[in-house]
Amino acid sequence: MTGKPAPARTYAPATALHCETVLRGFHEYHLEAGTGPIVNPFPLTRAVRPHAHHNPMVAFGNERTGLFRPRLPRRIPRHIPDERFNELFARLPSHRDRALVAFWISTGARASELLGVLCSGVDPGQQLITVIRKGSRALQQLPASPDAFVWLRLYQEQMHNMVPRSPDDPVWWTLRRPFRQLGYHAARAMFVRANTAVSANWSLHDLRHSAAYRLARDPQMPITDVQWVLGHAHLSTTQIYVTPTAEDVVESVLAHHRRRAEPKAPPQQPAPGYRADTLDILFGREAK
Repeated sequence: MTGKPAPARTYAPATALHCETVLRGFHEYHLEAGTGPIVNPFPLTRAVRPHAHHNPMVAFGNERTGLFRPRLPRRIPRHIPDERFNELFARLPSHRDRALVAFWISTGARASELLGVLCSGVDPGQQLITVIRKGSRALQQLPASPDAFVWLRLYQEQMHNMVPRSPDDPVWWTLRRPFRQLGYHAARAMFVRANTAVSANWSLHDLRHSAAYRLARDPQMPITDVQWVLGHAHLSTTQIYVTPTAEDVVESVLAHHRRRAEPKAPPQQPAPGYRADTLDILFGREAK
C-alpha cells in the first residue's frame, strides 16, 4: 500500500553509508592522535595520492565518495494520500492519539518537537502551538488546523483532574496509570498499531512529509512560508516537496488522455442577425 520496501535480510545502503562514515571518522581521529594504524582502512579514493591534482588555492569540498561507500539513489519523500490518511485516522483509538496525528499532519512538526510541547505553548484562540526546534533549539509558533484543537480539548477534558495542567507541565501523557509524559517510543508504538490495522507501514516522519506536500502543492502558499513552517535552514531542502510524485504524474497523464479522447464541441454559430465575416474581423479571427 505504501510502496515502501520491506526490511531485507541484508543492510540497507543508507545503513552501510552511515557505518562507513563512522568508521572512517574513527580511524581519522586515531591517525591524528597517533594511537591507530598509519593508514586509514576506509579511504575516500582509490588513488595512491588522494587529491594529487587539487588546486591548493581552492578549499576542499565535502567528500561524498569513498572506496567502500555504496551509491545511494535519490529518493523522493513519501507522503500519505488523503484517502489513506482518513482510513488510518479512523483506526486511532483515543482522543489523545487523534489530537497528536492531527497536529502532526497540520503543522509539519517533527515527532519529538510536538511531544515536547508544554501547556503554556498551546494557544487555541490564535490556533498556534509553540514547539522547540530540533536543530536550533529556538521557540517557534506553528499554526495548526481547527480540528486538531478540537481533539486536543476532548483529550484534555478526558484527563481532567488526572494529570497536572500547570504552564510548565507537558501536554501529552500516557493513558494508563501511573501517568507519565508520553515519549517518542510510546507514540511510535501507537502509530504502528494503527498502521497494522490498515496493513500499512508509514512512520511518524511520513506525517511531516505529508504536511509538507500539502503546503507545497497549494498554489496560494509561497514556498518561503513552507520553509518557515518546516524549519528548514535552506530553501533547497523545502523544494524537494515541489517535485511531483509518481502517483501524481500518472494521474495527470491519464487525465490528459481522457481530455484528448473527449469529442470536441462544434464551433458556435453566430446568433441570427450577425454576419460571420463581420464577427471574424471584430475578434481578429481568420475568415473561413
